[in-house]
Amino acid sequence: MSKANTGTWSKDKKAASRSERTEQKCSLCGGVGFVHPLLPSGQPDFSQIIPCRCIEGDLHREQVDHLAKHSNIGLFAHITFDSLSALEQKKGEMGGHFSAALKKARGFADEPRGWLMFCGPAGCGKTHLACSIANHRLSLGQAAFYIGTADLLDHLRSAFSPASDIAYDELFERIKNIQLLVLDDFGVESPTPWAKEKLIQLLNHRFHAMLPTVVVTDVRLEKMDERLQAFFAHDDFCRVCFIGQSSSLRDMDGLQLALLKSMTFDNFDYKRLNLSLEQRQNLEQAFRLAQEFARGPEGWLVFQGVNGCGKTHLAAAIANDRVSRGEPVFFIVVPDLLDHLRATYGAGSQLSYDDLFESIKKIPVLVLDDFGEQAATPWAQEKLYQLINYRYNARFPTVVTMCSSLDEIENRFSSRMVDPRLSCVFNIIAPDYRGDVGSSGRKAHRR
Repeated sequence: MSKANTGTWSKDKKAASRSERTEQKCSLCGGVGFVHPLLPSGQPDFSQIIPCRCIEGDLHREQVDHLAKHSNIGLFAHITFDSLSALEQKKGEMGGHFSAALKKARGFADEPRGWLMFCGPAGCGKTHLACSIANHRLSLGQAAFYIGTADLLDHLRSAFSPASDIAYDELFERIKNIQLLVLDDFGVESPTPWAKEKLIQLLNHRFHAMLPTVVVTDVRLEKMDERLQAFFAHDDFCRVCFIGQSSSLRDMDGLQLALLKSMTFDNFDYKRLNLSLEQRQNLEQAFRLAQEFARGPEGWLVFQGVNGCGKTHLAAAIANDRVSRGEPVFFIVVPDLLDHLRATYGAGSQLSYDDLFESIKKIPVLVLDDFGEQAATPWAQEKLYQLINYRYNARFPTVVTMCSSLDEIENRFSSRMVDPRLSCVFNIIAPDYRGDVGSSGRKAHRR
């Protein structure tokens, strides 16, 4: 098919046979914006009309403007992925996994499938990410609708009024079936039975219809209604992206320390020349286990070995790898954990014991460093048992490092750590690395 300089379309029958959308002549614009497609025979098909190419750009702009008008995007219409670069730099400074979340948002915007949830404290940038997705889809001429959850419920309530411009059923059906729905501030609405029921109806419909949905919340999943939690528990359909941690956990996270933050898989050397062949092979095997766990945390991984053998480096590398993927992880030395828990009992503590302990118990990936070196008081033993037992029963991914052998710790701990259905226990036989000089001439740091 070719277009003449005058704007008139050629009636080449060969071109017509290649495509049923070959257009009859337009003459910029003899068809007043629309033309008849040609039949394979080359004759005009007067039973239908299609937009002329000379107005396709105008039609697309009108469509985008129409979609934007009905998208409820309002004040967020200017937010795009390009405008998030400055915000990305700012969020990166606070260690909130914003860059990884931005990457996930871009991928979802290009090809929205399933659900995407952004979780994080107020001000971490999750609403900006969600609106960037909506605006990107609108720019492609695809429908998207943004609304705060509380506003949605208010609109549904007002639709019962006789003075409403739209009937409740019509409004609810539109929102239930919109091509892409963005629900902001999810979980902070008034938890009345009616509100919960409407949200469950909405999510249930979109879940079974497999309609793309973006959910934004600063409420921890475990604090939501169990029926609402269930929708986000399907990892194959819903991706939950955590942006940052609560300030309390972030302040306690060992990865905030420069040395632990620098421990990665890239700078872990398992080919030390001063090791025997058996020790090098053993250390490489530990390295591979840690890498595999970091790619897809499942079950427990327990590293045993002397101080400086590399077990803490591998545990920190797992945690740093998860951070780079934008996934939630909490790294802490066990004696420090116990100190933080004790501190919550103080009169000046701004954090309750229950809130802190619940957060740590339910963090998706927990790294406990130097387990067994804590003071063996009855209180300490009881708190650790509660933590270990909860994560054991919940099957939450956990990494543990220890200098002690399993025979040297209480049976109620060791019996859970050696359970082959859940845990992989690996003994690192390499000696202390600290003070050794590697082939590069730099001192190695291992624990």
